[in-house]
Amino acid sequence: MPQAKFLQLAIPVPLRQLFTYAIPDALLEHSFTVGERVVAPFGHRHVIGIVMAIVDECEFAPNKIKAITNIIEHDQCIPQALIKLLTTCASYYHHPIGDVFHQALPVLLRQVEPPSIAPIIAWQCLPKTEDNAEVLSKLDNKRSKKQWQLYQLLSHHQQLTWPEIRTLGFNKAQLSALENKQLIASVEQLATPFQWHDDALNQENEFTLSTEQAVVVSAISQSIGQYSCHLIDGITGSGKTEVYLQSMTKVLSHHQQVLVLVPEIGLTPQTLSRFEQRFNVPIFLHHSGLNDKERLATWQNANQNNAAIIIGTRSAVFSPLPKLGLIIVDEEHDASFKQQDSFRYHGRDVAIIRAKQLNIPIILGSATPSFESLHNAIKQRYHYHQLTKRAAGSRQAKVSLLDVSNQTLQAGLSLPLKKAISQTLERGEQVLIFLNRRGYSPAINCQECHWVAECTRCQCPYTLHRGQGLLICHHCGSQKRVPAQCDSCGSVRIKPIGQGTEQIEEYLAQTFAQYSTVRIDRDSTRRKGELNKLLQQVLNKEHQILIGTQMLAKGHHFPDVTLVAMLDIDGALFSFDYRAPENMAQLIVQVAGRAGRASKPGKVLVQTQYPQHPLLQDLVNNGYQHFAKQGLNERQMAFLPPFGYQALVRADANYPSYPEKFLRQIATVNFSDCELAGPMPAAIEKRAGKYRFHLLLQAKTRQALHQGVTQVLQSLTNNEWQSKVRWSIDIDPIELSW
Repeated sequence: MPQAKFLQLAIPVPLRQLFTYAIPDALLEHSFTVGERVVAPFGHRHVIGIVMAIVDECEFAPNKIKAITNIIEHDQCIPQALIKLLTTCASYYHHPIGDVFHQALPVLLRQVEPPSIAPIIAWQCLPKTEDNAEVLSKLDNKRSKKQWQLYQLLSHHQQLTWPEIRTLGFNKAQLSALENKQLIASVEQLATPFQWHDDALNQENEFTLSTEQAVVVSAISQSIGQYSCHLIDGITGSGKTEVYLQSMTKVLSHHQQVLVLVPEIGLTPQTLSRFEQRFNVPIFLHHSGLNDKERLATWQNANQNNAAIIIGTRSAVFSPLPKLGLIIVDEEHDASFKQQDSFRYHGRDVAIIRAKQLNIPIILGSATPSFESLHNAIKQRYHYHQLTKRAAGSRQAKVSLLDVSNQTLQAGLSLPLKKAISQTLERGEQVLIFLNRRGYSPAINCQECHWVAECTRCQCPYTLHRGQGLLICHHCGSQKRVPAQCDSCGSVRIKPIGQGTEQIEEYLAQTFAQYSTVRIDRDSTRRKGELNKLLQQVLNKEHQILIGTQMLAKGHHFPDVTLVAMLDIDGALFSFDYRAPENMAQLIVQVAGRAGRASKPGKVLVQTQYPQHPLLQDLVNNGYQHFAKQGLNERQMAFLPPFGYQALVRADANYPSYPEKFLRQIATVNFSDCELAGPMPAAIEKRAGKYRFHLLLQAKTRQALHQGVTQVLQSLTNNEWQSKVRWSIDIDPIELSW
């Protein structure tokens, strides 16, 4: 009879440990492997557990150990390399290992009931015949323009799946129309391991590299097969994407896979489009815009080496890629790479860890590198490459400050700015107005008693959304109708305070009625495919005035935008957050990069009440590089990251005293090598009905910080307030206000 064995499982619960389970007699003959998924009882429910170890002995009494109830009979084991990465992440971020594995898996693989594995359906063009030639000739007109574009796209590729077609801006109606006309047909996509072939590269779309680009590509190509981190610091429009594409070619030609991380879904369509034009290889997407079955399909194809390229947002860093040869992190500075709840990892940092473990190169690209990455480049931990010239001969737009301290503003716009807008539109060019605040206005108040409509759950003003007739809290999502009179004194003199994108759109549409105005923010792009549709309309010059939030700040190419105006950026100049100036500078440079990207010269106007502020003067006159070096010097004197290391302990509860008392008890621990700040209320003390407090740990070395965090976790066993609060630990926090 085989010897009894036990399994150590990672279970998705908030406990930092593995759980031991017995193997039932019915499964003793099964050959268990590390990374396998099994069904195990936990409390009154059954959960998916990941096998982390198989042991012959157990320290607990046999009658106290539960047995697993089932195994998952699918070829969906987590690869050993990914297990190593996730274990490292759980240790570094001090997060429960079961939850780390749970979040790295697609939703359908976290369920006890095994998912039904449906075949992947793709579409391809049917051969041209006499019967469909006439139908095809009628497609090339304005009424069937999108159908014609979709047909052309499919004719250049062997097959395209629905997620790819949808991401590229087409809908089901256009796809069905081509099917009904018998021009295309759906087929079951064969899942075969990726192999590079002669026609996998479309050289017609390959650009000639500049000298700077060629040097970077050469350096990356020489490092294929070994770990190296390459920071590409290239001004906006300098051709970083072309460097990525030509660096990928050598990796793909060795039958290896490439992982491309982008910060937001909005950048996925243009990235996919560029890659589809260059490579005729299997490309899969991974982001929150896909449904559960589509994300499972991506996971499976990546795991089985069927995918050549994975393009995704931060969670795509956990894709199981057995032949991964290169990782690319585009816009590496972006805060969207940091997960801000639950498992608080940083996608860029995890990608670097993964590249080290696999001994492969990684590329970090940005026009405004984060201070941490610049510091590592200066210390020669990264290979530092600069692209200082724009591709195709276009010139970088000049940034000018508009002093509005003594001017009367209408809807937040000054008279000189309105004149510049008018002149640009008269030349037949496009204008982009940037305001990082959606809605009509950030607050409403009473003109009689100065009452402000505040969210009772957050103690923050409601944002007015006039188009919907609602007051919406942007912190907790609560809504209410716009009151007809003041809640305090009954006056009907209620007016909006400040500006949002909705108000700017209304004012410009009235002022420049002969031109088309479009607003691109989270409110106007809620429906699937709406963002792609609006961006395409802008490229087609259907709109002359663009108004948008941070969604338009990076990555997008608008060749006819020659004037960019930025409104209300002064808040960052006086923020308590030491990262605020860095974020402000990155935002200004990124938004400015949307101007003059083609042959037409561009101009950038930044409205400010403080044009003489040294931070703005340094950025405008000396550029981001000098600004960043000055910022690094300041941080070095204050021992702030990247010259120090931080961990933030957050706590919240229904009563304001509970989180403060919880953190105050932690602060009594004798931390030998860590400094403490707090407990202190969060910048927004009450959010979604919870009172929130912070305790910040800071150390001069990473080792000392982790020792301090370990002391915090050990002290919790004796903390009488632990059961009364919800708490979390954020290693390397980048957002101190939440």
